[in-house]
Amino acid sequence: MKARLLIVDDEAEICDMLSRHFRYLGYAVDTASNGIEAMEKLVHVSTQVVISDIVMPRVDGVELLRAVQQQYPMVHTIMITGYVTLENALSCMRHGADTCIFKPLEDLSELEEAVERAVISLKRWQDKLKELQRMKPAVSGDCYGK
Repeated sequence: MKARLLIVDDEAEICDMLSRHFRYLGYAVDTASNGIEAMEKLVHVSTQVVISDIVMPRVDGVELLRAVQQQYPMVHTIMITGYVTLENALSCMRHGADTCIFKPLEDLSELEEAVERAVISLKRWQDKLKELQRMKPAVSGDCYGK
């Protein structure tokens, strides 16, 4: 099963290009042009991976990253930026982004690999949760072995 992605970028060409690319690879894809629109979509659509630009009007990518981490902790977030600064990279790392990929996005293999790693990680957690649900509590005595 392929994951659902949300691509957030104020540059329509970037959203369109990434949307087409990941749909071609079999992912379900939604797009948003800013952080506010992205948060509205996350409320209504189950999303596994967010790919977000950092520098955007209204709500920037770091603010979106913080909100996603607080409200949807199982959603993985991959940041992209054309403003390559140490501050941007450290902000992404501090706030729990999976990675930060620098524009221009001429070769999408790094982004593809980041998405695949995020999906594999989520699958592992889902498998663990299913395993826990199948386990039955021990019937012999209490937790101290009496």
